[in-house]
Amino acid sequence: MDWLTRDPDRRLDARRVVEGARSVISVALPYAEGEREVADDDRPRGLIARYARGEDYHRVLLEKVKALSATLGDVDARPYVDTGPVLEKPRAQRAGLGWIGKHTNLVSRAHGSWSFLGAIITRRDVEASAPHADRCGTCTRCLDVCPTGAIRPEEPYGLDARLCISYLTIEHRGPIPRELRPKIGTWIFGCDLCLDVCPWNRFAQPVREARLMPRPALINPVLTELLAWDQATFSATLQHSPLKRTKRRGLLRNVAIALGNAGDRDAVPALALCLRTEAEPLVRGHAAWALGRLGGAAAHEALEAARHDDDPFVRDEVEAALAGR
Repeated sequence: MDWLTRDPDRRLDARRVVEGARSVISVALPYAEGEREVADDDRPRGLIARYARGEDYHRVLLEKVKALSATLGDVDARPYVDTGPVLEKPRAQRAGLGWIGKHTNLVSRAHGSWSFLGAIITRRDVEASAPHADRCGTCTRCLDVCPTGAIRPEEPYGLDARLCISYLTIEHRGPIPRELRPKIGTWIFGCDLCLDVCPWNRFAQPVREARLMPRPALINPVLTELLAWDQATFSATLQHSPLKRTKRRGLLRNVAIALGNAGDRDAVPALALCLRTEAEPLVRGHAAWALGRLGGAAAHEALEAARHDDDPFVRDEVEAALAGR
Protein backbone atom coordinates (compact mmCIF):
# COMPACT_ATOMS: atom_id res chain seq x y z
CA MET A 1 0.00 0.00 0.00
CA ASP A 2 2.84 2.35 -0.84
CA TRP A 3 0.38 4.62 -2.66
CA LEU A 4 -0.64 5.98 0.76
CA THR A 5 2.74 7.68 1.08
CA ARG A 6 2.61 9.43 -2.29
CA ASP A 7 2.16 13.20 -2.51
CA PRO A 8 2.05 13.86 1.25
CA ASP A 9 1.94 17.63 0.70
CA ARG A 10 -1.13 17.32 -1.54
CA ARG A 11 -2.85 15.13 1.05
CA LEU A 12 -2.24 17.68 3.79
CA ASP A 13 -2.94 20.88 1.84
CA ALA A 14 -6.06 20.98 -0.36
CA ARG A 15 -4.72 24.11 -2.08
CA ARG A 16 -2.17 21.92 -3.80
CA VAL A 17 -5.04 19.99 -5.38
CA VAL A 18 -7.32 22.92 -6.22
CA GLU A 19 -5.54 26.24 -6.53
CA GLY A 20 -7.23 28.80 -4.31
CA ALA A 21 -9.23 26.18 -2.40
CA ARG A 22 -11.04 27.61 0.62
CA SER A 23 -12.97 24.65 2.00
CA VAL A 24 -13.19 20.89 2.15
CA ILE A 25 -16.72 19.54 2.52
CA SER A 26 -16.93 16.10 4.12
CA VAL A 27 -19.91 13.80 3.60
CA ALA A 28 -20.97 10.43 5.00
CA LEU A 29 -23.44 7.82 3.73
CA PRO A 30 -24.66 5.17 6.23
CA TYR A 31 -24.73 1.52 5.18
CA ALA A 32 -25.71 -0.43 8.32
CA GLU A 33 -27.68 -3.62 7.62
CA GLY A 34 -28.72 -4.95 11.03
CA GLU A 35 -27.97 -8.50 12.14
CA ARG A 36 -26.28 -10.89 9.72
CA GLU A 37 -28.50 -13.47 8.07
CA VAL A 38 -28.48 -17.04 9.40
CA ALA A 39 -27.90 -19.80 6.83
CA ASP A 40 -30.59 -22.48 6.49
CA ASP A 41 -28.10 -25.37 6.37
CA ASP A 42 -24.69 -26.26 7.77
CA ARG A 43 -22.63 -26.08 4.57
CA PRO A 44 -19.44 -24.00 5.02
CA ARG A 45 -20.14 -20.42 4.02
CA GLY A 46 -18.01 -17.36 3.52
CA LEU A 47 -18.15 -14.02 5.30
CA ILE A 48 -18.04 -10.79 3.30
CA ALA A 49 -17.67 -7.34 4.83
CA ARG A 50 -21.03 -5.60 4.91
CA TYR A 51 -19.90 -2.66 2.81
CA ALA A 52 -19.01 -4.96 -0.09
CA ARG A 53 -22.18 -7.01 -0.45
CA GLY A 54 -23.99 -4.49 -2.64
CA GLU A 55 -22.90 -2.30 -5.54
CA ASP A 56 -19.47 -0.70 -5.33
CA TYR A 57 -19.87 2.25 -2.98
CA HIS A 58 -17.39 4.29 -5.01
CA ARG A 59 -19.93 4.42 -7.84
CA VAL A 60 -22.94 5.06 -5.62
CA LEU A 61 -21.48 7.72 -3.35
CA LEU A 62 -19.46 9.48 -6.05
CA GLU A 63 -22.67 10.02 -8.01
CA LYS A 64 -24.17 11.76 -4.99
CA VAL A 65 -21.03 13.75 -4.20
CA LYS A 66 -20.81 14.97 -7.80
CA ALA A 67 -24.44 16.11 -7.63
CA LEU A 68 -23.71 18.05 -4.43
CA SER A 69 -20.55 19.51 -5.94
CA ALA A 70 -22.54 20.78 -8.92
CA THR A 71 -24.64 22.96 -6.60
CA LEU A 72 -21.64 24.93 -5.33
CA GLY A 73 -21.21 27.16 -8.35
CA ASP A 74 -17.51 26.29 -8.49
CA VAL A 75 -16.47 24.71 -11.78
CA ASP A 76 -13.10 23.81 -10.29
CA ALA A 77 -14.52 21.93 -7.30
CA ARG A 78 -13.12 18.41 -7.03
CA PRO A 79 -15.28 15.58 -5.61
CA TYR A 80 -13.58 12.48 -4.18
CA VAL A 81 -14.70 9.14 -2.80
CA ASP A 82 -11.79 7.12 -1.48
CA THR A 83 -9.66 8.31 -4.39
CA GLY A 84 -7.09 11.00 -4.98
CA PRO A 85 -4.96 12.90 -2.45
CA VAL A 86 -7.63 13.30 0.24
CA LEU A 87 -7.41 12.14 3.87
CA GLU A 88 -11.13 11.50 4.30
CA LYS A 89 -11.14 10.34 7.92
CA PRO A 90 -9.13 13.19 9.53
CA ARG A 91 -11.09 15.73 7.50
CA ALA A 92 -14.40 14.12 8.48
CA GLN A 93 -13.39 14.40 12.15
CA ARG A 94 -12.46 18.06 11.69
CA ALA A 95 -15.84 18.58 9.99
CA GLY A 96 -17.65 17.14 13.00
CA LEU A 97 -18.98 13.99 11.34
CA GLY A 98 -17.42 11.77 14.00
CA TRP A 99 -14.07 10.78 15.45
CA ILE A 100 -11.41 8.30 14.44
CA GLY A 101 -11.84 5.31 16.73
CA LYS A 102 -9.22 2.95 18.06
CA HIS A 103 -9.92 0.67 15.08
CA THR A 104 -8.92 3.65 12.85
CA ASN A 105 -12.39 3.97 11.30
CA LEU A 106 -14.64 6.98 11.73
CA VAL A 107 -17.25 6.62 14.49
CA SER A 108 -20.34 8.80 14.70
CA ARG A 109 -22.75 9.35 17.58
CA ALA A 110 -25.50 9.48 14.96
CA HIS A 111 -24.79 6.34 12.94
CA GLY A 112 -21.95 4.42 14.56
CA SER A 113 -19.08 3.27 12.36
CA TRP A 114 -21.07 1.99 9.37
CA SER A 115 -20.60 4.80 6.86
CA PHE A 116 -18.85 5.65 3.61
CA LEU A 117 -16.93 8.90 3.36
CA GLY A 118 -16.48 11.39 0.57
CA ALA A 119 -15.10 14.91 0.19
CA ILE A 120 -15.32 17.97 -2.04
CA ILE A 121 -12.46 20.46 -2.36
CA THR A 122 -13.85 23.84 -3.37
CA ARG A 123 -12.98 27.51 -3.69
CA ARG A 124 -16.25 28.39 -1.99
CA ASP A 125 -16.20 29.66 1.59
CA VAL A 126 -18.17 27.20 3.69
CA GLU A 127 -18.83 27.79 7.37
CA ALA A 128 -16.55 25.53 9.38
CA SER A 129 -17.97 22.88 11.70
CA ALA A 130 -16.58 22.13 15.13
CA PRO A 131 -14.23 19.12 15.21
CA HIS A 132 -15.59 16.04 16.94
CA ALA A 133 -14.06 14.88 20.21
CA ASP A 134 -12.82 11.33 20.71
CA ARG A 135 -15.44 9.31 22.60
CA CYS A 136 -13.81 5.87 22.63
CA GLY A 137 -12.83 6.36 26.27
CA THR A 138 -11.39 3.24 27.90
CA CYS A 139 -13.21 0.82 25.60
CA THR A 140 -10.93 -1.79 24.00
CA ARG A 141 -13.50 -4.08 22.36
CA CYS A 142 -12.10 -3.59 18.86
CA LEU A 143 -8.56 -4.34 20.03
CA ASP A 144 -9.67 -7.41 21.95
CA VAL A 145 -11.67 -8.96 19.11
CA CYS A 146 -9.03 -8.66 16.36
CA PRO A 147 -7.70 -12.21 15.74
CA THR A 148 -4.36 -11.06 14.32
CA GLY A 149 -3.59 -8.20 16.71
CA ALA A 150 -3.56 -5.73 13.82
CA ILE A 151 -5.07 -2.87 15.85
CA ARG A 152 -2.44 -1.08 17.90
CA PRO A 153 -3.26 0.59 21.24
CA GLU A 154 -0.54 3.24 20.99
CA GLU A 155 -1.30 6.92 20.48
CA PRO A 156 -2.19 7.99 17.91
CA TYR A 157 -4.40 5.05 17.13
CA GLY A 158 -2.84 2.83 14.49
CA LEU A 159 -3.24 -0.35 12.53
CA ASP A 160 -0.66 -2.73 11.08
CA ALA A 161 -2.11 -3.42 7.64
CA ARG A 162 0.18 -6.41 7.21
CA LEU A 163 -1.88 -8.18 9.89
CA CYS A 164 -5.31 -6.84 9.01
CA ILE A 165 -7.74 -9.41 7.60
CA SER A 166 -9.25 -6.76 5.31
CA TYR A 167 -5.83 -5.98 3.86
CA LEU A 168 -4.86 -9.64 3.55
CA THR A 169 -8.05 -10.68 1.76
CA ILE A 170 -8.33 -7.64 -0.53
CA GLU A 171 -5.14 -5.68 -1.11
CA HIS A 172 -2.53 -8.40 -0.61
CA ARG A 173 -1.93 -10.05 -3.97
CA GLY A 174 0.33 -13.00 -3.23
CA PRO A 175 0.31 -15.95 -0.86
CA ILE A 176 -1.03 -15.18 2.59
CA PRO A 177 1.52 -16.11 5.29
CA ARG A 178 0.77 -19.54 6.70
CA GLU A 179 0.83 -18.37 10.29
CA LEU A 180 -1.97 -15.89 9.57
CA ARG A 181 -4.26 -18.19 7.59
CA PRO A 182 -5.93 -19.89 10.59
CA LYS A 183 -6.71 -16.46 12.07
CA ILE A 184 -8.67 -15.37 9.00
CA GLY A 185 -11.51 -17.74 9.79
CA THR A 186 -14.11 -17.81 7.01
CA TRP A 187 -13.71 -14.18 5.90
CA ILE A 188 -13.31 -14.16 2.11
CA PHE A 189 -13.46 -10.40 1.50
CA GLY A 190 -12.74 -7.87 4.20
CA CYS A 191 -13.61 -8.16 7.89
CA ASP A 192 -16.22 -6.54 10.14
CA LEU A 193 -15.10 -7.83 13.53
CA CYS A 194 -13.81 -4.55 14.94
CA LEU A 195 -16.90 -2.71 13.70
CA ASP A 196 -19.36 -5.35 14.89
CA VAL A 197 -18.29 -4.93 18.53
CA CYS A 198 -18.25 -1.12 18.60
CA PRO A 199 -20.88 -0.06 21.17
CA TRP A 200 -21.66 3.10 19.22
CA ASN A 201 -23.24 0.99 16.50
CA ARG A 202 -26.40 0.73 18.57
CA PHE A 203 -27.13 4.14 17.03
CA ALA A 204 -26.42 2.98 13.45
CA GLN A 205 -28.88 4.11 10.82
CA PRO A 206 -30.14 1.46 8.34
CA VAL A 207 -29.03 1.67 4.74
CA ARG A 208 -31.51 3.57 2.59
CA GLU A 209 -29.79 3.34 -0.77
CA ALA A 210 -31.18 0.29 -2.63
CA ARG A 211 -27.96 -0.23 -4.60
CA LEU A 212 -26.05 -0.80 -1.36
CA MET A 213 -28.37 -3.58 -0.17
CA PRO A 214 -26.77 -7.08 -0.15
CA ARG A 215 -26.96 -9.06 -3.37
CA PRO A 216 -28.50 -12.52 -2.88
CA ALA A 217 -25.38 -14.21 -4.29
CA LEU A 218 -23.24 -12.52 -1.61
CA ILE A 219 -25.39 -13.43 1.40
CA ASN A 220 -23.86 -16.47 3.11
CA PRO A 221 -22.24 -17.78 -0.10
CA VAL A 222 -21.47 -21.51 -0.11
CA LEU A 223 -17.69 -21.86 -0.20
CA THR A 224 -17.50 -25.01 -2.32
CA GLU A 225 -19.69 -23.35 -4.95
CA LEU A 226 -17.45 -20.28 -5.02
CA LEU A 227 -14.39 -22.48 -5.44
CA ALA A 228 -15.89 -23.77 -8.70
CA TRP A 229 -16.36 -20.31 -10.22
CA ASP A 230 -14.72 -19.85 -13.60
CA GLN A 231 -13.73 -16.41 -14.91
CA ALA A 232 -17.05 -15.91 -16.73
CA THR A 233 -19.06 -16.64 -13.58
CA PHE A 234 -16.82 -14.40 -11.49
CA SER A 235 -17.17 -11.48 -13.92
CA ALA A 236 -20.92 -11.83 -14.43
CA THR A 237 -21.84 -12.35 -10.78
CA LEU A 238 -19.64 -9.55 -9.49
CA GLN A 239 -20.37 -6.86 -12.05
CA HIS A 240 -20.05 -3.45 -10.32
CA SER A 241 -19.12 -5.24 -7.08
CA PRO A 242 -16.19 -4.33 -4.80
CA LEU A 243 -15.24 -8.03 -4.78
CA LYS A 244 -13.83 -7.71 -8.29
CA ARG A 245 -10.88 -5.90 -6.73
CA THR A 246 -9.36 -9.20 -5.61
CA LYS A 247 -9.58 -10.69 -9.11
CA ARG A 248 -10.73 -14.29 -9.39
CA ARG A 249 -7.47 -15.79 -8.17
CA GLY A 250 -7.46 -13.64 -5.03
CA LEU A 251 -11.04 -14.47 -4.14
CA LEU A 252 -10.53 -18.21 -4.68
CA ARG A 253 -7.34 -18.06 -2.61
CA ASN A 254 -9.46 -16.65 0.22
CA VAL A 255 -12.17 -19.25 -0.34
CA ALA A 256 -9.63 -22.08 -0.05
CA ILE A 257 -8.36 -20.68 3.26
CA ALA A 258 -11.92 -20.34 4.55
CA LEU A 259 -12.66 -23.96 3.64
CA GLY A 260 -9.59 -25.08 5.54
CA ASN A 261 -10.71 -23.09 8.57
CA ALA A 262 -14.34 -24.22 8.37
CA GLY A 263 -13.26 -27.73 9.35
CA ASP A 264 -15.78 -29.64 7.20
CA ARG A 265 -14.21 -32.65 5.50
CA ASP A 266 -17.09 -32.76 3.04
CA ALA A 267 -15.15 -30.00 1.26
CA VAL A 268 -12.19 -32.30 0.55
CA PRO A 269 -13.43 -33.44 -2.91
CA ALA A 270 -13.90 -29.84 -4.05
CA LEU A 271 -10.46 -28.87 -2.79
CA ALA A 272 -8.87 -31.96 -4.32
CA LEU A 273 -10.44 -31.14 -7.69
CA CYS A 274 -9.17 -27.57 -7.38
CA LEU A 275 -5.66 -28.78 -6.59
CA ARG A 276 -5.74 -31.07 -9.60
CA THR A 277 -7.35 -28.83 -12.24
CA GLU A 278 -7.17 -25.14 -11.26
CA ALA A 279 -4.98 -23.07 -13.59
CA GLU A 280 -3.85 -20.49 -11.01
CA PRO A 281 -0.93 -21.66 -8.82
CA LEU A 282 -1.95 -19.18 -6.12
CA VAL A 283 -5.29 -20.95 -5.74
CA ARG A 284 -3.85 -24.47 -6.00
CA GLY A 285 -1.29 -23.72 -3.30
CA HIS A 286 -3.89 -22.50 -0.83
CA ALA A 287 -6.13 -25.46 -1.67
CA ALA A 288 -3.21 -27.69 -0.68
CA TRP A 289 -2.94 -25.87 2.64
CA ALA A 290 -6.66 -26.32 3.24
CA LEU A 291 -6.44 -30.06 2.50
CA GLY A 292 -3.59 -30.37 4.98
CA ARG A 293 -5.62 -28.53 7.59
CA LEU A 294 -8.70 -30.72 7.08
CA GLY A 295 -6.70 -33.95 7.05
CA GLY A 296 -8.00 -37.45 6.48
CA ALA A 297 -7.16 -40.18 3.95
CA ALA A 298 -8.79 -38.48 0.96
CA ALA A 299 -6.98 -35.21 1.62
CA HIS A 300 -3.66 -37.04 2.04
CA GLU A 301 -4.19 -38.90 -1.24
CA ALA A 302 -4.91 -35.64 -3.10
CA LEU A 303 -1.77 -34.06 -1.68
CA GLU A 304 0.41 -37.04 -2.57
CA ALA A 305 -0.87 -36.85 -6.15
CA ALA A 306 0.14 -33.17 -6.34
CA ARG A 307 3.70 -33.61 -5.09
CA HIS A 308 5.08 -33.11 -8.60
CA ASP A 309 3.02 -30.06 -9.51
CA ASP A 310 4.78 -27.97 -12.14
CA ASP A 311 4.77 -24.83 -9.94
CA PRO A 312 7.35 -24.49 -7.12
CA PHE A 313 4.98 -22.55 -4.86
CA VAL A 314 2.37 -25.28 -5.10
CA ARG A 315 4.94 -28.00 -4.50
CA ASP A 316 6.15 -26.19 -1.40
CA GLU A 317 2.60 -25.84 -0.08
CA VAL A 318 1.95 -29.54 -0.76
CA GLU A 319 5.06 -30.60 1.13
CA ALA A 320 4.23 -28.27 4.01
CA ALA A 321 0.70 -29.68 4.18
CA LEU A 322 1.96 -33.26 4.16
CA ALA A 323 4.43 -32.38 6.92
CA GLY A 324 1.70 -30.75 8.99
CA ARG A 325 3.17 -27.25 8.78
